[in-house]
Amino acid sequence: MNPKWWKESIVYQIYPISFMDSNGDGKGDLRGIISKLDYLQELGVDVIWVCPIYKSPNHDNGYDISDYCDIMKEFGTMDDFDRLLQNMHARGMKLMMDLVLNHTSHEHPWFVESRASKDNPKRDFYIWRKGKNGGPPNNWESYFSGSVWELDPQTDEYYLHLYSKYQPDLNWDNPAVIDKLHEMVHWWLKKGVDGFRFDAIAHIVKKEGYPDAHNPSGATTVRAYDMFSNLENVHTLLQNLYDKVLFHYDIMTVGETSGLGPEQALDYVGDGRRELNMTFQFEHMNLDAASPGSGRWDVVPWKLTDLKQIISNWQTVLHGRGWNANYLCNHDQPRSVSRFGNDLYYRIPSAKMLATFIHMLEGTPYIYQGEEIGMTNIALESIDDYRDVETLNYYEEKRQQGVPEEEIMSAIHRKSRDNARTPMQWEDAHEGGFTTGTPWLRVNSNYAEINAANAVKDPDSIYHYYKKLIELRKKHKVIVYGEYGLLLPDHPEIYAYIRTLEDQRLLVILNFFDKEPVFELPADMKQGGMQLLLSNYQAPKNDDLTQLKLRPYEARIYLQQLEGK
Repeated sequence: MNPKWWKESIVYQIYPISFMDSNGDGKGDLRGIISKLDYLQELGVDVIWVCPIYKSPNHDNGYDISDYCDIMKEFGTMDDFDRLLQNMHARGMKLMMDLVLNHTSHEHPWFVESRASKDNPKRDFYIWRKGKNGGPPNNWESYFSGSVWELDPQTDEYYLHLYSKYQPDLNWDNPAVIDKLHEMVHWWLKKGVDGFRFDAIAHIVKKEGYPDAHNPSGATTVRAYDMFSNLENVHTLLQNLYDKVLFHYDIMTVGETSGLGPEQALDYVGDGRRELNMTFQFEHMNLDAASPGSGRWDVVPWKLTDLKQIISNWQTVLHGRGWNANYLCNHDQPRSVSRFGNDLYYRIPSAKMLATFIHMLEGTPYIYQGEEIGMTNIALESIDDYRDVETLNYYEEKRQQGVPEEEIMSAIHRKSRDNARTPMQWEDAHEGGFTTGTPWLRVNSNYAEINAANAVKDPDSIYHYYKKLIELRKKHKVIVYGEYGLLLPDHPEIYAYIRTLEDQRLLVILNFFDKEPVFELPADMKQGGMQLLLSNYQAPKNDDLTQLKLRPYEARIYLQQLEGK
């Protein structure tokens, strides 16, 4: 079982610019977070993951860091940070920082020096190459579209950026870079932070020689993720970071590692690997992609059987060998109730059902801010109302290709990262209670109905349902450590699974759609009573599990004591 505190924790993710504004400038800040710690403590969360708060020009909402050891002025000061950490620890909660080690801001002093001249001592802190045939060094495509290479006129060479041109990639082949980053990580740990979410960590190593990617289409740039994702030397570098820095602290670490399956994930999180506690996997986030590598914008309807296959594979492969990080939404993904549930007629039951799904799996559950009150996607009318750099780049690219405006905006309404970044809806008041000023991004107009104040007052709300799930997880070890088993793998509407630990078995029944399918308990599970722990509907009409007609988006959790064990 190998118990660990981070396995038994519930994590709440805060996107600080959108969480709570304390000074009326329209942007969330550290003092705003402090003011809501009682709310989070009451919810029952153990760890708060805060997205980047470092000094930054904010071209990618803080993921472009210009000083790793200072705080972005919009968020406050280092004194505010120290107060936040102290207040969290006083409440028994832990703080996980979001740390970007793949790249910095173009305004970071290292890069300012690096681009100053070809013989500058910091030149090799970044990846510089001469052009080829009058163009970039190779044909790799950025995550934010266009080439990964940007020509710098000052030295007539290109620098590499896997994300925006304002986020130059660090050169992890340079030992001096590694030493500086280790020193910085150690600095934060000495301050008392309790862990790190390592952003884009799978990309710190690039293919040796920077060769062109295979390009059957003849396009100018190619999605060449295999050239800079999960390459073997990433593990050597992470083990080095662990041995020299992380090993000395009892912390929580999670890596953002797209493009891998569970067997590959074990290279990062397998017991004894000396790398990370867990990784975020993205297979289920690609369920609605039209084709592999097609990106977030080209979507098709997703299938429950595909979700079952993906999740079951991760649950089975990692059991007893590594650890899962379970989520349906974050700052880079649409709202979970709008994507996997029904945000119109069945918003409340479907949000509760999705929460049941995530919190009853083996692995650490992650709650994204607003998920606990069922916040939804937003459909802004004009591209001028959007702030996400990826969304704006997509819009310009499609306009240049002649794609109709209506078609572009439809894709943006479904998948823009700004769906999850709208300000937190605290109450039915000016701008949802988020700010007394003008918010940096529009507040969803449904804040009068969907807000935390209403949710806290209503004992049948999504918020209180989350509290019950968290309480169950803290009470029953089978929910944390039990072995997963899938039932009804081919059923198109019901996702049912069991968790087994010693003499206890948990049964989770989930109806993922608005029809009323019938669940039939497998014959080998009919011996022994079933105790209903929680349901997202009041007073179940029928507890005969041999023929159980489920209501739209119904969720049920049962506990069974196994005989003879």
